Amino acid sequence: MKICVIGTGYVGLTTGTVLSDLGHDVYCVDNDKTKIEKLNEGKVPIYEPGLSALIDRNKKRGRLHFLSDIHYGIKECPIIYITVGTPANEDGSQNLTAINDVIDSIGQSIHSHKTIITKSTVIPGTNEWIHQTLMEKGIDSNMFDIVSNPEFLREGNALADMLNPDKIVVGVKRQKPIETIKKLYTKIHAPYIITSLTGAEMIKYASNAFLATKISFMNEMARICDAYDVEISHIASALGRDKRIGPYFLHAGLGYGGSCFPKDVRALEYAAKQKDIIPEIVMAVQNVNDSQINLYLEKLTNELTNLNGKKISVWGLAFKPETDDTRESRSLLLIKKLLEKGAEIHAFDPIVQLSDPAITVYEDMYEAVKESDALIIATEWSQFKSVDWKKVKDFMKGNILVDGRNIIDRNHVAGYQFHYIGVAR
Repeated sequence: MKICVIGTGYVGLTTGTVLSDLGHDVYCVDNDKTKIEKLNEGKVPIYEPGLSALIDRNKKRGRLHFLSDIHYGIKECPIIYITVGTPANEDGSQNLTAINDVIDSIGQSIHSHKTIITKSTVIPGTNEWIHQTLMEKGIDSNMFDIVSNPEFLREGNALADMLNPDKIVVGVKRQKPIETIKKLYTKIHAPYIITSLTGAEMIKYASNAFLATKISFMNEMARICDAYDVEISHIASALGRDKRIGPYFLHAGLGYGGSCFPKDVRALEYAAKQKDIIPEIVMAVQNVNDSQINLYLEKLTNELTNLNGKKISVWGLAFKPETDDTRESRSLLLIKKLLEKGAEIHAFDPIVQLSDPAITVYEDMYEAVKESDALIIATEWSQFKSVDWKKVKDFMKGNILVDGRNIIDRNHVAGYQFHYIGVAR
């Protein structure tokens, strides 16, 4: 099938590339001509394991194309994916400027039937609004179908998630486009959940809000465990064995970040309040997450007395491992608060090369800890679990190790005379 994917951000690039690998003819379009030029040169703007090789393979096969002419893509392709960004406004609502621009372009270029599939995360009611807006532009409703098909991709595992999803959610106004969707994903085997346009939007928000809730719940439990001198990992292990709960997202730490959870939870709160509903649990989830960093600052301050002038090393800048995404990174928020207290920050991340004059970033993790008063592990990269701790201790001036992700064996590092600080460990 001939497909136009509008937007070459994380979702668009992954979606377009996988669809081309499934055998479809895919045109990824973006109004950022510099980005398109780089993609045509083989330079992928994001880090996602396996993505660069898959893009290269399908470009060589002639199935994957990158261009900046959105009108050409819309005219040539009967299937259109919307994957543009929907950043948050200060009040939690979404900035739909990019969506508006896409709908304007579609309205100008429809001359044959189009199946318009929204993968961008949009607040409930947006796809109904898209349908109504196209009709107001004078386009006959028989000339298009709107489909809400949210993505559930995990950064760092996106290719596997798209090829082996646990579900495919499809929101429609009528049955006709369902068969089109099934043909698109014919090589992907997963149960379909067919619902309304708004139902599909709500599934996406409910999913992310629930996962964020599990994280904040465990962080709150860790605070209580800390007060009673209880090991939080024992609690998590027990909960994870309960089939009603499951083992995932039960790790205490700095809290959640990234491009999805913070934005989507805020947006769900906004959407609820638009209907005069006060989402108490959703609001509490955010309150716990927003205050989690302060717990670590308090623990560190208790040990160093005064952070002013102290040299603090931070391992991990990305919001999670296996990505270069720093959006809403808990590490960067922690660093910001440390800088405000006068600390000197030296950092390392396996992928992220941050350009910030206030932070010294190293290409070697051991170089980053030289003469440091304390080391903070802020992202759970796997290489931080197999460290030469003797070398780290010899390089450091102090002996404080703050495990912001509870990934280190505290007994092991104690053997090297580290003063270990975790959460409820």
